[in-house]
Amino acid sequence: MTLDIMIGVLSAFFLFASSIKMFGWQKKIFDVQLGMFISYGLNRQIMLLVGCVELFGATAIWFQGSWVGPLGALALLGTSIGAIGCHLIWDTWKDGIPAMITGTLSAIVAWSGKGALLVFIGLV
Repeated sequence: MTLDIMIGVLSAFFLFASSIKMFGWQKKIFDVQLGMFISYGLNRQIMLLVGCVELFGATAIWFQGSWVGPLGALALLGTSIGAIGCHLIWDTWKDGIPAMITGTLSAIVAWSGKGALLVFIGLV
């Protein structure tokens, strides 16, 4: 799978997921997700914050020539790791499979752009 395809898949997935978390336009999915957040001890405001982080990541990953792209991928990796942790603690590991896939793709995209990010923060 090429990097552009990974970016496209991640962007589409997280644009969809973030829009539901932020705006609740798909009621059935929104209610299921909100129920999960509440069962994890989180609230609607945290769900909105996660949606905003996902939206940032889904748009930022398209800028792989600069430090913004890998930072966006790291944002998506962070939300994926958080989702994996919540599913492993409160649900079953099978519920975490989508987050495992997005986490893997996000890590690959972040790693591919690490040079620009390291230059930006002054480590190279």
